[in-house]
Amino acid sequence: MSNQNVNLKNAVMAAVLTAVIVTPVFGLQLIRQGARTTMESNWKLVALAAVIVFVFQLLRPWIAQPFRKLRTSLPALPAAPTKGHKPLALLLLAVAVIWPFFAGRSSVDIATLVLIYVMLGLGLNIVVGFAGLLDLGFVGFYAVGAYTYALLYHWGGWSFWEALPFSGAMAALFGFLLGFPVLRLRGDYLAIVTLGFGEMIRLLLINLNTLTGGPDGISGIPKPTVFGLEMARRPSAEGATTFHDFFGLTFNNQHMVVYLYLMALALALATLFVSTRLIRMPVGRAWEALREDEIACRSLGLNPTRIKLSAFTLGAMFAGFGGAFFAARQGMVNPESFTFIESALILAIVVLGGMGSQVGVILAAVLLTVLPEVAREFAEYRMLMFGLVMVLMMMWRPQGLLPMKRPHVELTK
Repeated sequence: MSNQNVNLKNAVMAAVLTAVIVTPVFGLQLIRQGARTTMESNWKLVALAAVIVFVFQLLRPWIAQPFRKLRTSLPALPAAPTKGHKPLALLLLAVAVIWPFFAGRSSVDIATLVLIYVMLGLGLNIVVGFAGLLDLGFVGFYAVGAYTYALLYHWGGWSFWEALPFSGAMAALFGFLLGFPVLRLRGDYLAIVTLGFGEMIRLLLINLNTLTGGPDGISGIPKPTVFGLEMARRPSAEGATTFHDFFGLTFNNQHMVVYLYLMALALALATLFVSTRLIRMPVGRAWEALREDEIACRSLGLNPTRIKLSAFTLGAMFAGFGGAFFAARQGMVNPESFTFIESALILAIVVLGGMGSQVGVILAAVLLTVLPEVAREFAEYRMLMFGLVMVLMMMWRPQGLLPMKRPHVELTK
């Protein structure tokens, strides 16, 4: 059978499958009018989707030709940072610190959200990218960190800086406890168990009404202070001093926005620094050995149990820090902020950037966070576009945008 016939057959099958998938979503719609419910059909939309997929699949070999050159032209990052990058890194850091003082409030808010996802992506990169353990419930650790700070404030009156280390420690404890039941699991089974863990955390937060506030969550969470100075218009207690009064400034809401951004930047940089140091240490080499071949790793005298537990624990700790900061930024937490979609988004950041590539994770976090905010008029199709981008990435560049080049040795004859 010639290539043209095979291509035509694949195009017909793709069009039929598209029609089957699109029909329940867009082709048939239930319309409720008072006590009556009627069904309306929109077969033109189904036919249009099938035709578009048919034409795309039929012309795919010619469409893919320009992308083949681009696939090889994109760079791959070295296994360890090379010398000469420090000036560029310092320049980027200086720009990141100075930029919020001249940007608008909405832009700084979006940048703060980007840095939260950078922190989460770097944490999950330890588990998925370095250790090779597929985790679909990472948002559970994120929720533990957020609710730890919220509960410590609600029941004990703790400040953000007092609760931050406990949020990371509590999330790390949950990661350590999760590591035990999944020690013997791999691949799909590991993904299912971690997915169940994330949903268990969310359901517990909903059902523990007396402790967590149930579906309503906990509100009134205070923002972080600056060396004990509140960044508010008025102090919350008698005798307290606000930030603008202490420095003789005029109160401006932009001060808190910039401060939250700088704090998120500091936490993201700390996460990047620690994870970079870890992958150069023996524990980082052990994660890579476990990812490549667990049997060979065991034969080298390494303990897979400890390696897996360390990956889950450290990755969860960074998620806990991110959760505490998220609770402080939002001023409230509720279970709906920690659904499976968040786990999928964080995992997509790691996969899109390139598993094991820290610069790639940062780039993917920027793209997947900023683009939906820019195209708000297509908000209802956000997940559709998100899925389409991931499918195209798997077809075009499955190793990620900026993959990490693994160290290897070639034997010549």
